[in-house]
Amino acid sequence: MLIQQKAGNLSTIPLNGRPIDRLPLEWYETNKRILRKRTASGKEIALKFLGENPALAQDDVLYADDQFIIAIDILPCDSIVVKPRSMYEMASVCYEIGNKHLPLFYEAEALLVPYEDPLFRLLTAGGFTPTRESRKLLQPLKTTVAAHGHNGSSLFSKIMQLTTPAANA
Repeated sequence: MLIQQKAGNLSTIPLNGRPIDRLPLEWYETNKRILRKRTASGKEIALKFLGENPALAQDDVLYADDQFIIAIDILPCDSIVVKPRSMYEMASVCYEIGNKHLPLFYEAEALLVPYEDPLFRLLTAGGFTPTRESRKLLQPLKTTVAAHGHNGSSLFSKIMQLTTPAANA
């Protein structure tokens, strides 16, 4: 089955008793424009989003007819979870992770990153309290700031200005 566009989301499409056949995806597969996978029931699916980045999300519907619905299920993965205790700690953790050019996710007052042992050790040595958990990485933190901006107006410098007492006086 060839899929070339999303058909909506389970939150907006009435189920009408139709079963949902899940297409399991790893977090890093959600932005792939071309992909071949099998649904939970074994149906072969070919994704071919030529004009755009699909940015597939949990419960996105790829196909729906009178008989069934095919929807995305993002699989849990081994993750580093950090719950910053302050805005300063939030900025510092984001800076450390961003400096490694790693994808960052945000959920329920916590930052999540796909697990990497060197990063886990770095965050621990930096005085943060990361935990290792199996989590679904659902909400990527996106920014429009160019990497390594040195004109004094990077996202990090703006956050640091907000969190320092001198800037708030």
